[in-house]
Amino acid sequence: MMFFIGATWFAVSSALAPALTHAADQAEPLALRSIMQDMKRDMQTITGAIAEEDWKTIVELAPKVATHPEPPLGEKMRVMAYLGTDAAKFKGFDAQTHQAAQALETAAKQADGLGAIAAFAKVQSSCLACHQNFRSSFVSHFYEQK
Repeated sequence: MMFFIGATWFAVSSALAPALTHAADQAEPLALRSIMQDMKRDMQTITGAIAEEDWKTIVELAPKVATHPEPPLGEKMRVMAYLGTDAAKFKGFDAQTHQAAQALETAAKQADGLGAIAAFAKVQSSCLACHQNFRSSFVSHFYEQK
């Protein structure tokens, strides 16, 4: 009898796990969304700072873009599981953003306008590439009701 109950529980829980995981994916906004919103705000401020040659602001904000927070471990695991074999590509875009934002900080410290613009363009390019590859599917998977 215990074997039957255990086997039944296993079968039911295995069948429900994907649905429950999908429901959990949609239950609350990802911390990643908040991180992206903060980066968007910082990038917009940097845009204005470049136009005004406000190197101090860029020196303050570029490291925030380079070393943005990571989502909590549980969320990070959900995202990586969702990405599957594309996880390396996702991490690669993040690494490009990190390196370009560091170059932006270096250029701003030297008041190098052309260098700052070039580095900022690389940050924007890596953000855009990541968004074009992942944003739509993330929104669909984690936020839209199916």
